[in-house]
Amino acid sequence: MTKVIAGYTTSIDGFVADEQGGVERLYPDLADLQDKPYMQDLIADTGAVVMGRHTFQMGDPDTYADGYEFQVPIFIVTHQPPAHHPKENGRISYTFVTDGVEAAVRLARAAAKDRNVMVVGGANLVGQLFAANLVDELHVDVMPVLLGSGLRFWGARLEHLRLETIAVSRAGDPTTLKYRVIR
Repeated sequence: MTKVIAGYTTSIDGFVADEQGGVERLYPDLADLQDKPYMQDLIADTGAVVMGRHTFQMGDPDTYADGYEFQVPIFIVTHQPPAHHPKENGRISYTFVTDGVEAAVRLARAAAKDRNVMVVGGANLVGQLFAANLVDELHVDVMPVLLGSGLRFWGARLEHLRLETIAVSRAGDPTTLKYRVIR
């Protein structure tokens, strides 16, 4: 059964970026993770991605076709599609969804078939998905660093959220906490 999985990486003190918006200290071993079973399993289990527009634009989208780990259909939630459609390669494709997170998840579930939908985006996108009751699992990678200040992931609007722990593991530096969303 297809699950919608949202996740993020945080410091021990609960920040997802430093005061300048930098995330480098949270991802010191990103290149090393690519070859680990943790990442390989995640890639194998992912059939589609729902992504926020800001996350999509963080890098050069034309390079994703040759280098992005998730070589699957990507559904970008946006108010306005870009003027230039990024390069595709037969595995990775882009659909710009302008009618909300519900539509993006519906399209991604259909594309994923029997694999999972991975959410790749910031707090705004994930918050919208939780508010619409569209997330099945939450994965949190806790990095052993203290940022002291910066951007937090959660706001007060989801205090009703109920989670059940399904796994705790390590892959390199981060400790991964996996939760099932209780409906």
